[in-house]
This record gives sequence, C-alpha cells and structure tokens, in this order.
Amino acid sequence: MRFGIDWGGTKMEIIALSPDGQEAFRKRLDTPKNDYAGCLATVEALLAAAEAAVGNPGPEHSTLGFGIPGSISPETGLVKNANSTWMNGQPLREDLITRLGRTVRIQNDANCLAVSEAVDGAGAGCHLVHAIIIGTGSGTGIAIDGKAHQGANGIGGEWGAIALPWRRADEFPGPDSWTGHDGAIDMWCSGTGFQWDYQRATGLPAKGDEIIALMRQGDAAAHATFERYVSRLARALAMAANLLDPDVFVLGGGMSNIDELYDALPKAMLPFIMSDVFHTPVRKAKHGDSSGVRGAAWLWN
Repeated sequence: MRFGIDWGGTKMEIIALSPDGQEAFRKRLDTPKNDYAGCLATVEALLAAAEAAVGNPGPEHSTLGFGIPGSISPETGLVKNANSTWMNGQPLREDLITRLGRTVRIQNDANCLAVSEAVDGAGAGCHLVHAIIIGTGSGTGIAIDGKAHQGANGIGGEWGAIALPWRRADEFPGPDSWTGHDGAIDMWCSGTGFQWDYQRATGLPAKGDEIIALMRQGDAAAHATFERYVSRLARALAMAANLLDPDVFVLGGGMSNIDELYDALPKAMLPFIMSDVFHTPVRKAKHGDSSGVRGAAWLWN
C-alpha cells in the first residue's frame, strides 16, 4: 500500500493507493497554521486513520511520501523556501521518522504534482513533465521519466522568486511576494496576483471566481484583467520552454480550472519562444486538486 500526504498551507490530506494506483482511502483536515507541532500531530492522526481503513499494513508493507510547500536542504536537512513559513528551519524528515516510526520520502508539492501527472495523468508517457501550480502562490515541479527532479541544491523548478520575464513598463515594480522580491512570478502568476491586479485596476476587491464570472458576462475590466494574466503566465511559461523544452506543461491549483486558459496560453507564448516550431501542449492536471497527494504516494515508484 502506498500512502501519500499533501501538507498544504490550508489543508493536509492523505491518500492510500493500492499497488495498481486505485484509491483505497482519502481524508483531509485543516492545517494548524503557525503550529509546527500541531501539524505533526495532524500527520499522525491522518496516517492512523488511513492505516486503520486499509487493514493496518504497517511500515513493512507500505510506503509513505510527503509533498510540502518548500523543500529539504541537502546541506542542513532542514526545511527551506516554504511559504508556510512556520515549517522553515525545522528538521521535518527526522521529526517524522521519530514520530511515525517509519522511513519517509519528502518532495516539494509542485514536484509531487509533476510526478502524479507523469505517472498516470495529463503527462503520462512523457519524458519531461513541467507542472505549474497557479493557486495561492505559483511554483513549479519537474518530473523526468516519472521521477521528481529535485536538483543538486534542492531547488529544481523553483521559479517563484524569479522576476516576471519581459516585464512591461506598467509592471514595475510589481506586487511584493513572500519571497522578498517585487514583481516575482510567485505573485504575478498566482490567483492572489490575479485578484491583486483586478483590485489595482478597479479599486474593487473580488475573488478569482467572481472575476472570471464577470468576464464571462462581458465585463470589460474583468476581461482586461484576464488578458493581462494570460500574458504574464504565457511569458513565464515561454521562459521555461526556452530553458527546459518540456514535452508537456501541466497546470494545477485553483486558476487551472479556468478553461479559457488552455486556448489562450499557447498563442500568447509564441512571440517569446526561441524556435521556429513549438508544439508543446498546455494541459489541465487530470487529477485536479488530488494530484499533489497522489504524487506524494508515487514518490516510492
């Protein structure tokens, strides 16, 4: 049995997958924000519930993987770059092994998305899958032949702190990001940045789904906000295409549910692609918001 836990900033979720990849159990709980010890207790409760539901296979007959909104430093073994900042500097792997009495594997949540979609999702059969989370923040993960590419320093796919490429005059300095950089991809290409841009243009606060509903009703300001968002995400994707030339881009996170993106993005990317031909598709994650937790379970593949 494969267990996977998606440790997010707002929810923590566990899944149990049978050897053939079928879901046997799933449960989610709210994340105890700003409470590292509370998060460890939640992990323990989730695993106990999952093990009980599938017959208590024990560590000798099961594996456990974690997707976290950061990464483990290969130098110190501590969590770094987590936007759930109370995790940073913590010896997460050692704490989990001690608390759970089993070996674990840990990857960035975007890498888990990439692994999930490479194994049996929108990137199945592809050599290089580049997965992009466009939700509260924006991060990416890379899977090569179905395995996460963490990189020599544990920062493979970390595009969040990079400045939005080909920035226009009205995009300086841009919104501040949790990374400490203004105009970073993490904000410009996220749902948070989408809402920020609409409020900047109109003076009115609105949630992402409300802005999209207005756009579909013909609202000019909402449509202009969407067009700006497409341009920014397309430029970020084009930069990644020029660097990695992946077989497929897979989008996850709340903004990935906007169907209009999949027709608009490839066309908006073309002016920035350094090639006379470009056929890389942009696809929605097949497993939706379950892809991260499935990828965590597949880390032992």
